[in-house]
Amino acid sequence: MTAAEPLSEEQEVFLKHIQKKGLKRTSQRELILDVFLRTEEHLSNEDLYQLVKKEDPTVGQTTVYRTLKILTEAGLAREVRFGDGRTHYEHNYKHQHHDHMICSECGKIIEFFSAELEAIQDEMAAKHDFEIRQHLLRMIGVCSECRREEKQHPAESDDEANPQISPIIANSTASS
Repeated sequence: MTAAEPLSEEQEVFLKHIQKKGLKRTSQRELILDVFLRTEEHLSNEDLYQLVKKEDPTVGQTTVYRTLKILTEAGLAREVRFGDGRTHYEHNYKHQHHDHMICSECGKIIEFFSAELEAIQDEMAAKHDFEIRQHLLRMIGVCSECRREEKQHPAESDDEANPQISPIIANSTASS
């Protein structure tokens, strides 16, 4: 964001937000915003930090973390959790609502929208006189690539799905 370049809508939202919060406009915050906006993936703090560090090694991980929080407060980013113990961030500003399917084997994330699912949730909310303010749908399963891999290597998949009981555990179970 140089003075000569016009600001994008997202950059304007960010600038207004940090001014309202009494924060400074810094080149590091602007770089973090720029890298985030250029990346269409679901990013953790660590993921974004690694991308930003490639462009400016002086940016610290704490700065990235704090800037992600600012992006979230400004409505530019949204926190999402996929059950892997990490918080991920995705674009939120003027992005359509969607849900997620997550592969429990490889971590692949598939975004989708279903008008039918939206209608069912609205119907259920009305039936129970419930006002929906937000909803999150995560479907966890196995993607087609991982299922194909399981079919090609069934012995490896069976070993992982049914691990052998170690002799130590088996012996301690037998003596109980």
